[in-house]
Amino acid sequence: MNINQVFEAFDTLRVLVIGDVMLDSYVWGKVERISPEAPVPVVNVQTREYRLGGAGNVLLNVQSLGAEAIICSVIGTDSSGDLLENSLKDKGLNCEGLIRSESRITTIKERIIAGSQQVVRIDTETDKPVSKSETEQLIAKAKELIPSCNVIIFEDYDKGVLTPESIFEITAFANEHNVPTVVDPKKRNFLAYNNTTLFKPNLKELREGLKIEFNVDNPDELRGAVQHLKEALNVKGALITLSERGVIIDFQDEVHKLPAHIRQIADVSGAGDTVISIAACCVALGLPPKTIAAVSNLGGGLVCELVGVVPIDKELLKTEALNLVISPAY
Repeated sequence: MNINQVFEAFDTLRVLVIGDVMLDSYVWGKVERISPEAPVPVVNVQTREYRLGGAGNVLLNVQSLGAEAIICSVIGTDSSGDLLENSLKDKGLNCEGLIRSESRITTIKERIIAGSQQVVRIDTETDKPVSKSETEQLIAKAKELIPSCNVIIFEDYDKGVLTPESIFEITAFANEHNVPTVVDPKKRNFLAYNNTTLFKPNLKELREGLKIEFNVDNPDELRGAVQHLKEALNVKGALITLSERGVIIDFQDEVHKLPAHIRQIADVSGAGDTVISIAACCVALGLPPKTIAAVSNLGGGLVCELVGVVPIDKELLKTEALNLVISPAY
């Protein structure tokens, strides 16, 4: 299978994304005066835009690669939840696994921007774990969808949709059905992702999650930390993003450390979402570890050249992969 065939094969995949989906709101305006009520700027609103955030950006990246992206999450029955569900559907995303909860608010992060300056961000959210009933609904929905999917992405933002119980149940069911699980963790559930296929923290998350310190520039210490992670969670593989140092993968008895590509960095926002999306699709196709790391690392670098959270451009990624002669032969 060559690179062209790999990118064609992405189109055949069904990817289940389980986790915290949210709405990003952007309010643009201009400031011409200070409020008489308090020493704060008065922003005169000119435009307002809603974008998918959290696991929503992973869905968009998966979709950009050509795969079908299916969300499995819990959101509120509030007006923000309506906006979020409509945004998902407007993008052509599969909402079969979306659960609406009357007892939960939908996460919305609102950014007020005057000119090019962000004035304030207003977060409306809860990070309380979902109720037992909602956990059971989430597990049931996931089990219903998993047999028809090629890979699962756990997209955890510590907002409470994923709990140790749902992670355990869904992972066990996926392993029974030979559906690989790829994890983008946060701190709270870090140690709950036992027996998953590929675990992808960044350097900060790795240190905090395992409560360890090591010299990332010492190859032996870095490999030791990755091995410690694999043993602590009994995961099949680990892919650690190291920011400007690139990535390291330890998977299927292979260890590869790849440098970052030299790029004009404009914005690192959303790079991790792109990396996990590409890695999951590569795992679903059974590609070799070095190829998984190389294509994911390349995609993460490409989106950093763009301002804002932007999903990967499939054709650009393919062109760059061909130019770098990334060989997925197996």
